[in-house]
Amino acid sequence: MENLDLTDLELLKQLQLNSNITTKELAATVNLSPTPVYERVRKLEKEGYIKGYSALLDAGKMGLELIVFCDITLKQHTKDIGNQFVKDICAVKEVTECYNISGDYDFRLKVLVRDMKHYQDFVINTLGAVSNIGSAHSTFVIGTIKQGYGVPF
Repeated sequence: MENLDLTDLELLKQLQLNSNITTKELAATVNLSPTPVYERVRKLEKEGYIKGYSALLDAGKMGLELIVFCDITLKQHTKDIGNQFVKDICAVKEVTECYNISGDYDFRLKVLVRDMKHYQDFVINTLGAVSNIGSAHSTFVIGTIKQGYGVPF
């Protein structure tokens, strides 16, 4: 963060709000010409402040109506087993987020599925195929109150 000035922070904020914004529009928001804005954005990308760009899709409109948080406990805790779990779970399309957590569980997965039948199939056939899972605890989302994807400014 020490390398970022107020202009860089504003560029990041604006890109986070709308990554589809043109360089010309972005330049107008920070009172610079397009060329230095373009160079600053490329530098922010190169330095890893911007990890990528994507479109935010409506999961419900895509037929994925059920959000489940699934907490996983591993049977054993070794480097190889942990690494294999991470590799396996990252390959599962229904898992949109995975966190290594502290407390009673080892990992928290955010899972998007069509419905309860799809989730049942996911637990039995997908999670069931991942080795070394000791237990899985599911929490079903009743309604989304606030959902954010960005970094707070």
